[in-house]
Amino acid sequence: MKPDFSKGLVPAIIIDEATNEVLMLAYMNEESYSKTLETGLTWFYSRSRQGLWNKGETSGHTQKVISITTDCDQDTLLIKVEQTGPACHTGARSCFYNVIL
Repeated sequence: MKPDFSKGLVPAIIIDEATNEVLMLAYMNEESYSKTLETGLTWFYSRSRQGLWNKGETSGHTQKVISITTDCDQDTLLIKVEQTGPACHTGARSCFYNVIL
């Protein structure tokens, strides 16, 4: 089942395959989704840079795709990965480390 890209970008929630920890959230367009399927590594669309980026291409902290699941509306992806190194650009294991409540 293919995600619905008719409205543009689709959120992709990235989870650690071993621990189920949420590592990050990014966005995919049809091209980054296709490249992810082709390579087995995560590719995203950067809204700020207006272009594709491969997670880990500069840091070496790659994400090997284990599985991809879509939600009931096919407008959000849940991607389980084997994470190499930290997922966050700050060096944290996960981008979700700022506790609010």
